[in-house]
Amino acid sequence: MPDFKDNIYASYLRDLGMLVKEYSYEAKNKYLDAKGTEGEDNATGYLLGFHRIVTLMQQQAAAFGISSAEVNLDDIQEEFFWNDERREL
Repeated sequence: MPDFKDNIYASYLRDLGMLVKEYSYEAKNKYLDAKGTEGEDNATGYLLGFHRIVTLMQQQAAAFGISSAEVNLDDIQEEFFWNDERREL
């Protein structure tokens, strides 16, 4: 039977994944707004940082036998970072 700490860790991972997803959407939208402006390079770097965080969290979850859904990152696919799709939570 899982103990209290297991529930805390699971809750932490779910919440962290949701926050990372929210910030990724925000970074993507800011990047799209900055395309063609002086701020495009900065916005691109910021977005790529979130790409690395999301993919790392997804890879680590898989390595530990945790589904991406359990960390709230199942609906962000690789293509999201490379297309012009906007998203909001």
